[in-house]
Amino acid sequence: MFNYDLLTYLEGFLTEERKQRFDEILKNRTKHLTVAIEDVFQLHNTSAILRSCDAFGVQEVHVIEDRFEQRLDKNIAMGAEQWVDVNRYGTTSECISKLKDMGYKIMATTPHNDSRLLSDFDPNTKTALFFGTEKEGLSEEVMQKADGFLKIPMVGFSESLNVSVSAAIIIQELSQKVRSSRIDWQLSDIEVLEKRLDWTKKSIKDVEGIISRYLAD
Repeated sequence: MFNYDLLTYLEGFLTEERKQRFDEILKNRTKHLTVAIEDVFQLHNTSAILRSCDAFGVQEVHVIEDRFEQRLDKNIAMGAEQWVDVNRYGTTSECISKLKDMGYKIMATTPHNDSRLLSDFDPNTKTALFFGTEKEGLSEEVMQKADGFLKIPMVGFSESLNVSVSAAIIIQELSQKVRSSRIDWQLSDIEVLEKRLDWTKKSIKDVEGIISRYLAD
């Protein structure tokens, strides 16, 4: 049961401008698109992808840390980890199973010739975008279990882009398509309330002490 009274109480510690900013951002947040990062080695790449998700309104990120352990650099993410929900997995299988259970279509991003061009892809159904390691790309497991493949059209000598650059381009393009569509892409009412409470807590110094005193009254 959601605690409306607690939200109202804690929002009293925020400025009106802060509350309005939360409302504006939440109107553009979506879980229709989500991003999965598989064993990206460079710290700054994982963090930069997270920042792109925040910038373009993708609320959830799934990080697979099978080979290289924790890959999140807070300095590069520049606070984005506060506003985007990061789900961590020890194996690729665990991540894919969870996303499929949630109704997501698995799209592997790869420059292979049989991939669909980004401009031709329409994310009508819930879509999870998978990005892989810098040198090797996505694992064979992702390639085998993917529902489709996606690539950025390029006309130069370079055949690939840095993973964080690719992610930024793809996330921006598809998030814009989703927001321009008639599909139900926004967060549900209860999800909006939960994020308001979460972000409000993260905006208040010594919030746990404040909550303890509130509950004791």
